[in-house]
Amino acid sequence: MKTDIQIAQEATMKPITEVAESLGIEFDELELYGKYKAKITDEYLNRIQSNPNGKLVLVTAINPTPAGEGKTTTTVGLGQAFAKLNKKAIIALREPSLGPCFGIKGGAAGGGYAQVVPMEDLNLHFTGDFHAITTANNLLAAMLDNHIQQGNQLGIDTRMVVWKRCLDMNDRALRNVVIGLGAKADGVVREDHFCITVASEIMAVLCLADDMEDLKARLGRIIVAYNFEGKPVTAKDLGAVGSMAALLKDALKPNLIQTLENTPALVHGGPFANIAHGCNSVRATKAALKMADYCITEAGFGADLGAEKFLDIKCRMAGLKPDAIVLVATIRALKYNGGVAKTDLVPENLEALKKGIVNLEKHIENLQKYGVPVVVTLNSFVTDTPAETAFVKQFCEERGCDFALSEVWEKGGEGGIELAKAVLNTLETKESHYHPIYEDSLSLTEKIETIAREIYGADGVNISENAKKQLKVLEDLGFGSFPICVAKTQYSLSDNPALLGRPTGYNIEVREVYVSAGAGFVVAITGQIMTMPGLPKAPAALNIDVNEEGKITGLF
Repeated sequence: MKTDIQIAQEATMKPITEVAESLGIEFDELELYGKYKAKITDEYLNRIQSNPNGKLVLVTAINPTPAGEGKTTTTVGLGQAFAKLNKKAIIALREPSLGPCFGIKGGAAGGGYAQVVPMEDLNLHFTGDFHAITTANNLLAAMLDNHIQQGNQLGIDTRMVVWKRCLDMNDRALRNVVIGLGAKADGVVREDHFCITVASEIMAVLCLADDMEDLKARLGRIIVAYNFEGKPVTAKDLGAVGSMAALLKDALKPNLIQTLENTPALVHGGPFANIAHGCNSVRATKAALKMADYCITEAGFGADLGAEKFLDIKCRMAGLKPDAIVLVATIRALKYNGGVAKTDLVPENLEALKKGIVNLEKHIENLQKYGVPVVVTLNSFVTDTPAETAFVKQFCEERGCDFALSEVWEKGGEGGIELAKAVLNTLETKESHYHPIYEDSLSLTEKIETIAREIYGADGVNISENAKKQLKVLEDLGFGSFPICVAKTQYSLSDNPALLGRPTGYNIEVREVYVSAGAGFVVAITGQIMTMPGLPKAPAALNIDVNEEGKITGLF
Protein backbone atom coordinates (compact mmCIF):
# COMPACT_ATOMS: atom_id res chain seq x y z
CA MET A 1 0.00 0.00 0.00
CA LYS A 2 1.51 3.33 -1.05
CA THR A 3 1.71 6.14 1.49
CA ASP A 4 0.06 9.50 0.87
CA ILE A 5 3.40 11.15 0.20
CA GLN A 6 4.39 8.43 -2.30
CA ILE A 7 1.13 8.92 -4.19
CA ALA A 8 1.61 12.69 -4.16
CA GLN A 9 5.22 12.48 -5.35
CA GLU A 10 4.22 10.23 -8.26
CA ALA A 11 1.53 12.66 -9.44
CA THR A 12 1.81 14.36 -12.81
CA MET A 13 1.18 17.99 -12.04
CA LYS A 14 0.30 20.58 -14.63
CA PRO A 15 2.04 23.95 -14.54
CA ILE A 16 -0.13 26.17 -12.38
CA THR A 17 -0.45 28.55 -15.33
CA GLU A 18 -2.39 25.83 -17.18
CA VAL A 19 -4.66 25.23 -14.21
CA ALA A 20 -5.26 28.97 -14.00
CA GLU A 21 -5.93 29.19 -17.74
CA SER A 22 -8.76 26.63 -17.39
CA LEU A 23 -10.42 29.13 -15.03
CA GLY A 24 -9.90 32.08 -17.33
CA ILE A 25 -7.12 33.56 -15.21
CA GLU A 26 -4.54 35.37 -17.31
CA PHE A 27 -0.80 35.05 -16.77
CA ASP A 28 -0.48 38.63 -15.52
CA GLU A 29 -3.15 37.93 -12.90
CA LEU A 30 -0.92 35.39 -11.15
CA GLU A 31 2.03 35.77 -8.84
CA LEU A 32 4.04 32.58 -9.29
CA TYR A 33 5.75 30.69 -6.48
CA GLY A 34 7.63 28.21 -8.66
CA LYS A 35 5.92 25.99 -11.26
CA TYR A 36 3.02 24.65 -9.23
CA LYS A 37 1.91 27.37 -6.80
CA ALA A 38 0.58 30.85 -7.39
CA LYS A 39 -1.20 33.67 -5.68
CA ILE A 40 -4.17 35.30 -7.36
CA THR A 41 -3.84 39.06 -7.74
CA ASP A 42 -6.30 41.71 -6.62
CA GLU A 43 -6.73 42.68 -10.26
CA TYR A 44 -8.26 39.28 -11.04
CA LEU A 45 -10.39 39.27 -7.89
CA ASN A 46 -11.76 42.69 -8.82
CA ARG A 47 -12.39 41.60 -12.43
CA ILE A 48 -14.68 38.72 -11.46
CA GLN A 49 -16.85 40.64 -8.99
CA SER A 50 -19.67 40.97 -11.52
CA ASN A 51 -19.84 37.20 -12.06
CA PRO A 52 -22.84 35.42 -10.52
CA ASN A 53 -22.20 33.37 -7.39
CA GLY A 54 -22.04 29.61 -7.65
CA LYS A 55 -23.48 27.16 -5.13
CA LEU A 56 -21.73 26.88 -1.75
CA VAL A 57 -21.22 23.38 -0.33
CA LEU A 58 -19.73 22.90 3.14
CA VAL A 59 -18.00 19.63 4.05
CA THR A 60 -17.86 18.75 7.74
CA ALA A 61 -17.69 15.58 9.84
CA ILE A 62 -18.61 13.77 13.02
CA ASN A 63 -16.26 14.18 15.99
CA PRO A 64 -12.77 13.00 15.01
CA THR A 65 -11.53 9.71 16.42
CA PRO A 66 -8.26 7.73 16.15
CA ALA A 67 -10.06 5.68 13.47
CA GLY A 68 -10.05 8.69 11.12
CA GLU A 69 -12.90 10.29 9.19
CA GLY A 70 -11.36 11.77 6.03
CA LYS A 71 -13.05 15.17 5.83
CA THR A 72 -10.38 16.90 3.73
CA THR A 73 -9.97 13.75 1.63
CA THR A 74 -13.71 13.80 0.94
CA THR A 75 -13.63 17.51 0.07
CA VAL A 76 -10.84 17.02 -2.45
CA GLY A 77 -12.38 13.87 -3.90
CA LEU A 78 -15.75 15.58 -4.27
CA GLY A 79 -14.14 18.39 -6.23
CA GLN A 80 -12.46 15.83 -8.49
CA ALA A 81 -15.77 13.97 -8.93
CA PHE A 82 -17.57 17.16 -9.97
CA ALA A 83 -14.96 17.60 -12.70
CA LYS A 84 -15.58 14.05 -13.93
CA LEU A 85 -19.26 14.98 -14.24
CA ASN A 86 -18.20 18.03 -16.30
CA LYS A 87 -19.22 20.41 -13.55
CA LYS A 88 -17.15 23.53 -12.97
CA ALA A 89 -16.14 23.33 -9.31
CA ILE A 90 -13.37 24.66 -7.08
CA ILE A 91 -12.43 23.41 -3.65
CA ALA A 92 -11.48 25.96 -1.00
CA LEU A 93 -9.37 24.62 1.86
CA ARG A 94 -7.36 25.82 4.83
CA GLU A 95 -3.57 25.79 4.84
CA PRO A 96 -1.95 23.26 7.20
CA SER A 97 -0.13 24.34 10.34
CA LEU A 98 3.46 23.19 10.77
CA GLY A 99 2.79 22.17 14.38
CA PRO A 100 0.58 19.13 13.65
CA CYS A 101 2.80 18.09 10.72
CA PHE A 102 5.63 17.44 13.17
CA GLY A 103 3.33 16.39 16.01
CA ILE A 104 0.73 13.66 15.74
CA LYS A 105 -2.13 14.82 13.51
CA GLY A 106 -0.16 15.16 10.29
CA GLY A 107 -0.81 17.55 7.41
CA ALA A 108 -3.98 18.66 5.71
CA ALA A 109 -3.63 17.86 2.02
CA GLY A 110 -6.18 15.04 1.90
CA GLY A 111 -5.19 11.42 1.46
CA GLY A 112 -4.81 8.53 -0.94
CA TYR A 113 -5.92 9.54 -4.44
CA ALA A 114 -7.80 12.60 -3.21
CA GLN A 115 -5.03 15.06 -2.39
CA VAL A 116 -3.94 18.55 -3.28
CA VAL A 117 -0.40 18.96 -4.56
CA PRO A 118 2.44 19.83 -4.23
CA MET A 119 1.79 18.03 -0.95
CA GLU A 120 5.18 18.63 0.70
CA ASP A 121 5.17 22.34 -0.11
CA LEU A 122 1.64 22.77 1.20
CA ASN A 123 2.36 20.98 4.47
CA LEU A 124 5.62 22.82 5.10
CA HIS A 125 6.36 26.45 4.17
CA PHE A 126 3.94 26.75 1.21
CA THR A 127 3.85 30.43 0.13
CA GLY A 128 4.96 31.84 3.48
CA ASP A 129 1.53 33.02 4.64
CA PHE A 130 1.91 31.61 8.14
CA HIS A 131 5.38 33.06 8.49
CA ALA A 132 3.98 36.48 7.57
CA ILE A 133 1.23 36.10 10.18
CA THR A 134 3.76 34.99 12.80
CA THR A 135 5.98 37.97 12.03
CA ALA A 136 3.14 40.49 12.10
CA ASN A 137 1.95 39.05 15.42
CA ASN A 138 5.39 39.29 16.96
CA LEU A 139 6.05 42.76 15.53
CA LEU A 140 2.99 43.94 17.43
CA ALA A 141 4.32 42.25 20.58
CA ALA A 142 7.71 43.90 20.11
CA MET A 143 6.16 47.32 19.59
CA LEU A 144 4.01 46.84 22.68
CA ASP A 145 6.98 46.01 24.91
CA ASN A 146 9.07 48.75 23.34
CA HIS A 147 6.33 51.29 24.12
CA ILE A 148 6.36 50.20 27.76
CA GLN A 149 10.17 50.37 27.84
CA GLN A 150 10.27 53.84 26.26
CA GLY A 151 8.12 55.58 28.85
CA ASN A 152 4.69 53.96 28.54
CA GLN A 153 2.80 57.08 27.45
CA LEU A 154 -0.41 55.07 27.06
CA GLY A 155 -0.30 54.04 30.71
CA ILE A 156 -0.37 50.32 29.94
CA ASP A 157 -0.83 48.15 33.02
CA THR A 158 1.81 45.44 32.53
CA ARG A 159 -0.34 43.10 34.61
CA MET A 160 -3.09 43.50 31.98
CA VAL A 161 -1.20 42.75 28.78
CA VAL A 162 -3.34 40.28 26.79
CA TRP A 163 -1.41 40.06 23.52
CA LYS A 164 0.60 36.83 23.14
CA ARG A 165 3.58 36.11 20.97
CA CYS A 166 3.17 33.17 18.58
CA LEU A 167 5.04 30.41 16.80
CA ASP A 168 3.74 27.89 14.26
CA MET A 169 5.04 24.93 16.23
CA ASN A 170 3.82 22.71 19.05
CA ASP A 171 6.04 23.95 21.89
CA ARG A 172 4.51 23.59 25.35
CA ALA A 173 7.57 25.16 27.02
CA LEU A 174 6.54 28.54 25.59
CA ARG A 175 3.01 28.56 27.02
CA ASN A 176 4.12 30.63 30.01
CA VAL A 177 7.37 32.58 29.96
CA VAL A 178 9.04 35.56 31.66
CA ILE A 179 10.49 38.27 29.44
CA GLY A 180 12.63 41.34 30.07
CA LEU A 181 15.19 39.59 32.27
CA GLY A 182 18.69 41.05 32.37
CA ALA A 183 19.75 44.69 32.44
CA LYS A 184 17.43 47.70 32.48
CA ALA A 185 17.95 48.13 28.74
CA ASP A 186 16.59 44.63 28.12
CA GLY A 187 13.00 45.61 28.81
CA VAL A 188 10.42 45.49 31.58
CA VAL A 189 10.18 42.18 33.38
CA ARG A 190 6.72 40.62 33.04
CA GLU A 191 4.99 37.32 32.47
CA ASP A 192 4.24 36.57 28.81
CA HIS A 193 2.73 33.74 26.79
CA PHE A 194 2.89 32.10 23.36
CA CYS A 195 0.07 30.64 21.29
CA ILE A 196 0.43 28.61 18.10
CA THR A 197 0.21 30.81 14.99
CA VAL A 198 -3.12 29.33 13.90
CA ALA A 199 -4.61 30.57 17.20
CA SER A 200 -3.31 34.11 16.70
CA GLU A 201 -5.99 36.73 16.26
CA ILE A 202 -4.09 37.91 13.19
CA MET A 203 -4.85 34.55 11.55
CA ALA A 204 -8.56 35.12 12.24
CA VAL A 205 -8.33 38.72 11.04
CA LEU A 206 -6.67 37.69 7.77
CA CYS A 207 -9.28 34.99 7.17
CA LEU A 208 -12.25 37.28 7.83
CA ALA A 209 -11.00 40.39 6.01
CA ASP A 210 -12.58 41.30 2.66
CA ASP A 211 -9.69 43.41 1.38
CA MET A 212 -6.71 45.49 2.49
CA GLU A 213 -8.88 48.31 3.80
CA ASP A 214 -10.89 45.87 5.92
CA LEU A 215 -7.71 44.10 7.02
CA LYS A 216 -6.18 47.35 8.30
CA ALA A 217 -9.37 48.34 10.08
CA ARG A 218 -9.49 44.95 11.82
CA LEU A 219 -5.80 45.07 12.72
CA GLY A 220 -6.33 48.49 14.26
CA ARG A 221 -9.09 47.17 16.55
CA ILE A 222 -6.95 44.40 18.05
CA ILE A 223 -6.76 44.86 21.83
CA VAL A 224 -3.24 44.24 23.15
CA ALA A 225 -3.59 45.40 26.75
CA TYR A 226 -5.59 47.53 29.20
CA ASN A 227 -4.39 50.73 30.82
CA PHE A 228 -4.44 51.60 34.51
CA GLU A 229 -8.00 52.92 34.08
CA GLY A 230 -9.16 49.57 32.66
CA LYS A 231 -9.61 50.92 29.13
CA PRO A 232 -8.40 48.88 26.13
CA VAL A 233 -5.19 49.71 24.29
CA THR A 234 -5.22 48.73 20.61
CA ALA A 235 -2.74 48.07 17.83
CA LYS A 236 -3.85 51.37 16.32
CA ASP A 237 -2.94 53.16 19.56
CA LEU A 238 0.57 51.71 19.24
CA GLY A 239 0.89 52.85 15.61
CA ALA A 240 1.50 49.27 14.45
CA VAL A 241 -1.17 48.88 11.78
CA GLY A 242 0.74 50.06 8.72
CA SER A 243 3.78 47.88 9.36
CA MET A 244 1.67 44.83 10.14
CA ALA A 245 -0.36 45.32 6.96
CA ALA A 246 2.85 45.62 4.94
CA LEU A 247 3.95 42.23 6.26
CA LEU A 248 0.56 40.72 5.38
CA LYS A 249 0.25 42.29 1.91
CA ASP A 250 1.00 39.08 0.01
CA ALA A 251 -0.50 36.73 2.60
CA LEU A 252 -3.88 38.38 1.97
CA LYS A 253 -3.95 36.98 -1.58
CA PRO A 254 -5.49 33.49 -2.06
CA ASN A 255 -3.24 30.63 -3.15
CA LEU A 256 -3.99 28.49 -6.21
CA ILE A 257 -2.79 24.89 -6.49
CA GLN A 258 -4.28 21.68 -7.93
CA THR A 259 -5.57 18.23 -6.99
CA LEU A 260 -3.99 14.96 -8.09
CA GLU A 261 -6.40 15.09 -11.05
CA ASN A 262 -5.36 18.66 -11.93
CA THR A 263 -8.60 20.30 -10.81
CA PRO A 264 -8.18 23.74 -9.18
CA ALA A 265 -7.96 24.35 -5.45
CA LEU A 266 -7.79 27.57 -3.47
CA VAL A 267 -5.90 27.03 -0.20
CA HIS A 268 -5.78 30.06 2.05
CA GLY A 269 -5.65 30.72 5.78
CA GLY A 270 -5.78 28.11 8.48
CA PRO A 271 -7.19 28.82 11.95
CA PHE A 272 -7.67 25.71 14.10
CA ALA A 273 -11.32 24.94 14.84
CA ASN A 274 -10.79 23.74 18.41
CA ILE A 275 -9.07 26.98 19.51
CA ALA A 276 -10.06 29.41 16.74
CA HIS A 277 -12.82 29.68 14.11
CA GLY A 278 -11.65 26.88 11.85
CA CYS A 279 -12.44 28.16 8.34
CA ASN A 280 -10.41 29.14 5.30
CA SER A 281 -10.40 32.80 4.25
CA VAL A 282 -13.50 34.74 3.28
CA ARG A 283 -11.55 36.07 0.30
CA ALA A 284 -10.85 32.57 -1.04
CA THR A 285 -14.41 31.36 -0.50
CA LYS A 286 -15.95 34.42 -2.16
CA ALA A 287 -13.46 34.18 -5.03
CA ALA A 288 -14.30 30.50 -5.57
CA LEU A 289 -18.02 31.35 -5.72
CA LYS A 290 -17.27 33.81 -8.54
CA MET A 291 -14.84 31.51 -10.35
CA ALA A 292 -16.99 28.38 -10.64
CA ASP A 293 -20.52 27.04 -10.49
CA TYR A 294 -19.76 25.19 -7.26
CA CYS A 295 -17.50 26.05 -4.34
CA ILE A 296 -16.74 23.07 -2.09
CA THR A 297 -15.20 24.16 1.20
CA GLU A 298 -14.50 22.49 4.53
CA ALA A 299 -14.46 23.52 8.17
CA GLY A 300 -12.13 22.06 10.77
CA PHE A 301 -12.72 19.07 13.06
CA GLY A 302 -16.32 17.98 13.81
CA ALA A 303 -19.51 19.81 12.94
CA ASP A 304 -19.87 20.94 16.57
CA LEU A 305 -16.75 23.08 16.09
CA GLY A 306 -15.86 23.91 12.49
CA ALA A 307 -19.35 23.85 11.00
CA GLU A 308 -20.89 25.74 13.93
CA LYS A 309 -18.26 28.47 13.56
CA PHE A 310 -18.60 28.50 9.77
CA LEU A 311 -22.36 28.96 10.12
CA ASP A 312 -22.45 31.27 13.14
CA ILE A 313 -19.31 33.37 12.58
CA LYS A 314 -18.01 33.24 9.01
CA CYS A 315 -21.35 33.19 7.18
CA ARG A 316 -22.81 35.81 9.51
CA MET A 317 -19.89 38.21 8.95
CA ALA A 318 -19.34 37.58 5.25
CA GLY A 319 -22.97 37.32 4.14
CA LEU A 320 -22.48 33.76 2.88
CA LYS A 321 -25.38 31.33 2.54
CA PRO A 322 -24.48 27.64 2.19
CA ASP A 323 -26.67 25.65 -0.18
CA ALA A 324 -25.84 22.18 1.17
CA ILE A 325 -23.73 20.49 3.83
CA VAL A 326 -21.89 17.18 3.42
CA LEU A 327 -21.43 15.33 6.71
CA VAL A 328 -18.61 12.77 6.66
CA ALA A 329 -18.55 9.64 8.83
CA THR A 330 -16.97 6.20 8.81
CA ILE A 331 -18.25 2.85 10.02
CA ARG A 332 -15.06 2.46 12.04
CA ALA A 333 -15.46 5.82 13.80
CA LEU A 334 -19.11 5.13 14.58
CA LYS A 335 -18.20 1.79 16.14
CA TYR A 336 -15.46 3.54 18.12
CA ASN A 337 -18.12 5.95 19.41
CA GLY A 338 -20.10 2.85 20.37
CA GLY A 339 -17.38 1.72 22.76
CA VAL A 340 -15.24 -0.55 20.56
CA ALA A 341 -11.46 -0.33 21.05
CA LYS A 342 -9.39 0.95 18.14
CA THR A 343 -7.84 -2.51 17.73
CA ASP A 344 -11.25 -4.20 17.34
CA LEU A 345 -12.91 -2.02 14.70
CA VAL A 346 -12.60 -4.41 11.74
CA PRO A 347 -15.14 -7.21 12.55
CA GLU A 348 -18.80 -6.54 11.83
CA ASN A 349 -20.47 -5.19 14.97
CA LEU A 350 -23.97 -3.88 14.42
CA GLU A 351 -24.63 -3.47 18.13
CA ALA A 352 -21.68 -1.12 18.54
CA LEU A 353 -22.70 0.68 15.35
CA LYS A 354 -26.19 1.24 16.76
CA LYS A 355 -24.70 2.64 19.97
CA GLY A 356 -22.19 4.90 18.24
CA ILE A 357 -24.43 6.23 15.47
CA VAL A 358 -26.01 8.59 18.01
CA ASN A 359 -22.97 10.83 17.43
CA LEU A 360 -23.88 11.08 13.75
CA GLU A 361 -27.52 11.58 14.69
CA LYS A 362 -26.70 14.60 16.87
CA HIS A 363 -24.63 16.22 14.12
CA ILE A 364 -27.45 15.72 11.60
CA GLU A 365 -29.91 17.34 14.00
CA ASN A 366 -27.52 20.22 14.68
CA LEU A 367 -26.94 21.03 11.01
CA GLN A 368 -30.63 20.85 10.19
CA LYS A 369 -31.26 23.50 12.85
CA TYR A 370 -29.51 25.96 10.54
CA GLY A 371 -32.02 25.30 7.75
CA VAL A 372 -29.45 23.81 5.36
CA PRO A 373 -30.04 20.44 3.61
CA VAL A 374 -27.61 17.70 4.66
CA VAL A 375 -25.99 14.89 2.68
CA VAL A 376 -24.33 12.14 4.73
CA THR A 377 -21.42 10.27 3.21
CA LEU A 378 -19.61 7.23 4.49
CA ASN A 379 -15.90 7.33 3.78
CA SER A 380 -15.66 3.70 2.69
CA PHE A 381 -13.19 1.12 4.06
CA VAL A 382 -12.73 -2.39 2.62
CA THR A 383 -13.59 -3.77 6.07
CA ASP A 384 -17.10 -2.25 6.01
CA THR A 385 -19.81 -4.90 5.59
CA PRO A 386 -22.98 -4.56 3.49
CA ALA A 387 -25.14 -4.88 6.62
CA GLU A 388 -23.29 -2.05 8.37
CA THR A 389 -23.51 0.22 5.34
CA ALA A 390 -27.21 -0.55 4.82
CA PHE A 391 -27.94 0.28 8.46
CA VAL A 392 -26.26 3.71 8.21
CA LYS A 393 -27.94 4.45 4.87
CA GLN A 394 -31.40 3.71 6.26
CA PHE A 395 -30.66 5.67 9.45
CA CYS A 396 -29.74 8.79 7.44
CA GLU A 397 -32.59 8.60 4.95
CA GLU A 398 -35.09 8.26 7.82
CA ARG A 399 -33.78 11.63 9.01
CA GLY A 400 -34.31 13.39 5.70
CA CYS A 401 -30.71 13.22 4.44
CA ASP A 402 -29.47 12.07 1.09
CA PHE A 403 -26.83 9.36 1.51
CA ALA A 404 -23.84 8.24 -0.54
CA LEU A 405 -20.74 6.10 -0.21
CA SER A 406 -17.40 7.77 -0.86
CA GLU A 407 -14.45 5.80 -2.20
CA VAL A 408 -12.27 8.77 -3.08
CA TRP A 409 -9.27 7.69 -0.97
CA GLU A 410 -8.93 4.56 -3.10
CA LYS A 411 -10.28 5.74 -6.46
CA GLY A 412 -9.96 9.52 -6.54
CA GLY A 413 -12.68 11.42 -8.37
CA GLU A 414 -14.18 8.25 -9.82
CA GLY A 415 -14.85 7.07 -6.29
CA GLY A 416 -16.73 10.26 -5.50
CA ILE A 417 -19.24 10.24 -8.34
CA GLU A 418 -22.00 8.69 -6.22
CA LEU A 419 -21.47 11.41 -3.62
CA ALA A 420 -21.29 14.16 -6.24
CA LYS A 421 -24.61 13.00 -7.73
CA ALA A 422 -26.20 12.98 -4.27
CA VAL A 423 -24.96 16.52 -3.61
CA LEU A 424 -26.23 17.68 -7.00
CA ASN A 425 -29.59 16.06 -6.34
CA THR A 426 -29.83 17.84 -2.98
CA LEU A 427 -28.88 21.17 -4.56
CA GLU A 428 -31.52 20.73 -7.25
CA THR A 429 -34.40 19.41 -5.13
CA LYS A 430 -34.00 20.99 -1.69
CA GLU A 431 -33.87 24.66 -0.77
CA SER A 432 -31.52 26.08 1.81
CA HIS A 433 -33.06 28.39 4.39
CA TYR A 434 -29.84 29.16 6.21
CA HIS A 435 -29.96 31.15 9.42
CA PRO A 436 -27.57 31.34 12.41
CA ILE A 437 -28.43 29.43 15.57
CA TYR A 438 -28.62 32.61 17.68
CA GLU A 439 -29.31 36.32 17.19
CA ASP A 440 -26.80 39.13 17.66
CA SER A 441 -29.11 40.72 20.22
CA LEU A 442 -28.65 37.93 22.79
CA SER A 443 -26.21 38.56 25.63
CA LEU A 444 -22.82 36.88 25.46
CA THR A 445 -23.85 34.47 28.21
CA GLU A 446 -27.06 33.60 26.36
CA LYS A 447 -25.09 32.91 23.18
CA ILE A 448 -22.72 30.56 25.03
CA GLU A 449 -25.70 28.81 26.62
CA THR A 450 -27.44 28.46 23.24
CA ILE A 451 -24.40 26.80 21.65
CA ALA A 452 -23.94 24.53 24.68
CA ARG A 453 -27.56 23.37 24.74
CA GLU A 454 -28.43 23.33 21.04
CA ILE A 455 -25.15 22.09 19.55
CA TYR A 456 -23.30 20.22 22.31
CA GLY A 457 -26.41 18.81 23.96
CA ALA A 458 -25.40 20.07 27.41
CA ASP A 459 -27.88 20.81 30.18
CA GLY A 460 -26.30 24.22 30.70
CA VAL A 461 -23.07 26.13 31.33
CA ASN A 462 -20.95 26.58 34.44
CA ILE A 463 -19.12 29.90 34.06
CA SER A 464 -16.24 30.54 36.45
CA GLU A 465 -16.35 33.66 38.60
CA ASN A 466 -13.40 35.06 36.68
CA ALA A 467 -15.13 34.44 33.34
CA LYS A 468 -18.32 36.10 34.63
CA LYS A 469 -16.31 39.23 35.43
CA GLN A 470 -14.71 39.12 31.98
CA LEU A 471 -18.12 38.82 30.31
CA LYS A 472 -19.39 41.87 32.18
CA VAL A 473 -16.33 43.90 31.23
CA LEU A 474 -16.69 42.94 27.57
CA GLU A 475 -20.37 43.85 27.46
CA ASP A 476 -19.63 47.15 29.23
CA LEU A 477 -17.01 47.86 26.55
CA GLY A 478 -19.60 47.34 23.80
CA PHE A 479 -18.74 43.82 22.59
CA GLY A 480 -22.04 42.22 23.62
CA SER A 481 -23.30 41.94 20.03
CA PHE A 482 -20.29 39.84 18.92
CA PRO A 483 -20.70 36.15 18.03
CA ILE A 484 -19.08 33.49 20.22
CA CYS A 485 -16.07 31.36 19.27
CA VAL A 486 -15.88 28.42 21.69
CA ALA A 487 -12.47 26.83 22.29
CA LYS A 488 -13.31 23.20 23.03
CA THR A 489 -11.95 19.69 22.60
CA GLN A 490 -12.62 18.23 19.17
CA TYR A 491 -12.94 14.66 20.40
CA SER A 492 -16.35 14.95 22.04
CA LEU A 493 -19.56 16.91 21.69
CA SER A 494 -18.87 17.87 25.32
CA ASP A 495 -15.81 19.61 26.77
CA ASN A 496 -14.54 16.25 28.10
CA PRO A 497 -12.66 14.29 25.40
CA ALA A 498 -13.47 10.99 27.12
CA LEU A 499 -17.25 11.36 26.61
CA LEU A 500 -17.93 9.70 23.25
CA GLY A 501 -21.19 9.11 21.40
CA ARG A 502 -23.91 11.57 22.38
CA PRO A 503 -23.25 12.60 25.98
CA THR A 504 -26.08 13.98 28.10
CA GLY A 505 -26.58 15.18 31.65
CA TYR A 506 -23.53 17.45 31.86
CA ASN A 507 -22.66 21.14 31.87
CA ILE A 508 -20.04 22.92 29.77
CA GLU A 509 -17.32 24.49 31.93
CA VAL A 510 -16.23 27.97 30.77
CA ARG A 511 -13.08 29.08 32.58
CA GLU A 512 -11.96 32.12 30.59
CA VAL A 513 -13.44 34.64 28.15
CA TYR A 514 -11.69 37.26 26.04
CA VAL A 515 -12.46 39.38 23.00
CA SER A 516 -10.81 39.18 19.60
CA ALA A 517 -11.93 42.68 18.70
CA GLY A 518 -10.20 42.71 15.32
CA ALA A 519 -11.65 39.39 14.27
CA GLY A 520 -15.01 40.44 15.68
CA PHE A 521 -15.85 37.61 18.05
CA VAL A 522 -15.61 36.71 21.74
CA VAL A 523 -13.66 33.57 22.65
CA ALA A 524 -14.93 31.29 25.43
CA ILE A 525 -12.36 28.74 26.61
CA THR A 526 -13.76 25.50 27.98
CA GLY A 527 -12.29 22.48 29.75
CA GLN A 528 -8.54 21.95 29.45
CA ILE A 529 -8.12 23.37 25.95
CA MET A 530 -4.70 24.93 25.25
CA THR A 531 -3.89 27.61 22.68
CA MET A 532 -0.32 26.26 22.44
CA PRO A 533 -0.30 22.49 21.86
CA GLY A 534 2.57 20.22 22.85
CA LEU A 535 4.36 17.43 21.02
CA PRO A 536 3.41 13.81 21.78
CA LYS A 537 5.82 11.26 23.23
CA ALA A 538 6.72 10.04 19.74
CA PRO A 539 6.21 13.04 17.39
CA ALA A 540 5.98 12.63 13.64
CA ALA A 541 9.16 14.73 13.42
CA LEU A 542 11.13 11.59 14.37
CA ASN A 543 10.21 9.97 11.03
CA ILE A 544 10.60 12.90 8.61
CA ASP A 545 13.76 13.13 6.52
CA VAL A 546 15.11 14.44 3.22
CA ASN A 547 17.67 12.74 0.96
CA GLU A 548 20.49 14.18 -1.16
CA GLU A 549 18.11 14.71 -4.08
CA GLY A 550 15.82 16.81 -1.88
CA LYS A 551 13.08 14.16 -1.69
CA ILE A 552 11.14 14.31 1.58
CA THR A 553 10.01 11.14 3.32
CA GLY A 554 7.88 10.43 6.39
CA LEU A 555 5.50 13.38 5.91
CA PHE A 556 1.83 12.44 6.05
